Amino acid sequence: MEKLFRLSERKTNVRTEVLAGITTFLTMAYIIVVNPQLLSQAGMSFAGVLFATILVCALSSIFMGLYANLPYGLAPGMSINAFFTFTLVISMDVPWQTALGAVFVSGIIFIILSVTKVRTIIVQAVPASLRYAIAAGIGLFLTLIGLTSIGFIVTNETTTVSFGGLSASIVLFVIGLLLTSVLLVKKVRGALILGIIGTSVLAAVVSLVGVAAGFLVAPIVSMPKGVFALPSLEVFFKLDLRATLTIGMLGPIFTLLFTDLFDSISTFLGVAQAGGLLDKEGQPINVGRAMLVDAFSTTFSGLFGTSSGTTYIESAAGIEEGGRTGLTAVVTGLLFLPFMFLSPLLAFIPAVATAPVLVLIGVFMAKPLTLLDWKNYEEAVPAFVAAVLIPLTYSITQGIIWGFLVYTFIKILVGKAREIHWMLYIIDAFAILSLVLPLIQGS
Repeated sequence: MEKLFRLSERKTNVRTEVLAGITTFLTMAYIIVVNPQLLSQAGMSFAGVLFATILVCALSSIFMGLYANLPYGLAPGMSINAFFTFTLVISMDVPWQTALGAVFVSGIIFIILSVTKVRTIIVQAVPASLRYAIAAGIGLFLTLIGLTSIGFIVTNETTTVSFGGLSASIVLFVIGLLLTSVLLVKKVRGALILGIIGTSVLAAVVSLVGVAAGFLVAPIVSMPKGVFALPSLEVFFKLDLRATLTIGMLGPIFTLLFTDLFDSISTFLGVAQAGGLLDKEGQPINVGRAMLVDAFSTTFSGLFGTSSGTTYIESAAGIEEGGRTGLTAVVTGLLFLPFMFLSPLLAFIPAVATAPVLVLIGVFMAKPLTLLDWKNYEEAVPAFVAAVLIPLTYSITQGIIWGFLVYTFIKILVGKAREIHWMLYIIDAFAILSLVLPLIQGS
């Protein structure tokens, strides 16, 4: 154990690492339910995505621990699963099998970029202000998804959107939001998953009483028909690569790659800083190996049947508990495995229980907005455009595209074209191509 993870070198021990791994798992465990719920809206099997999600979480985290010796847990990213479901499949009408192919291809490209270090050039090309804004915009998008999933926000012909009105589901959502928020404020381990469990139990009680008393026409949640089941292979290796390798899929593949790449980079920088996992030059240790694991996680995701896997910022919770080596990540990964046999029980968890978590993830992801210099309009305007267009267009792609283009053209028009990295011009060309291609194909 000592030779494999170098515990003494990083001033830790087995007990500390195990407790840190448990803590990281508890903060990430919500993804076991939330990811299948989101992707099932794309027409995919809940049980199938559940199995894929757990495989990605377990194998990727264990791989991170054994290969990179870092205490980072991995799972399907909350921003990427929203893009996969609502932009790629629902808005663009791409079959989910083709979308899985796009995830796989983006993972292969990510591996190549990680090996050749092109990823460093791309990261340097994109202004920090746009990275902050895109993260916040995705957070707002997830919040919108959570609020619309339970009817808190509904469409309105006059005002576009409006409040859906009070109902049993809305009241349960508010109670769940308050409960989970209090747990977060009190820094309770596993606050998000405890909030989901508590709200689910309350929803089951309200359903039983409400239907019996007559104030509910139908139950909010149906009781599970069982607890255990063998893993479902309904989405396992169901990707359609032939349909993916077309010109029309270039834009989606780029967006998947971009979102995954910057989500990973931001997480590595933030978590490594918090845990002191830095080298003498102030850079995250073993970042090359960590990025390669992240890239393989995305590739696994496309094969197994879920959206891209990525390193989770929740890993910081385990680091706060003293986790400093890969043993933390290995423990985290192993804890996911038993849940692959609990699909009947987990499928009963209603949207009203996961919606509060989506709202709170929006809170977490909005934090980078505080890092923006709002007095510098060259940076603030493109950042604001990117942040608001992601939720308002219901498309992460559109927010990224227009944020990049507005930034570039403002710099050119004020005579600061030399400040733009040459790689950003290439990215802009792909952005314009993704806007023009649908027009050409439709004519």
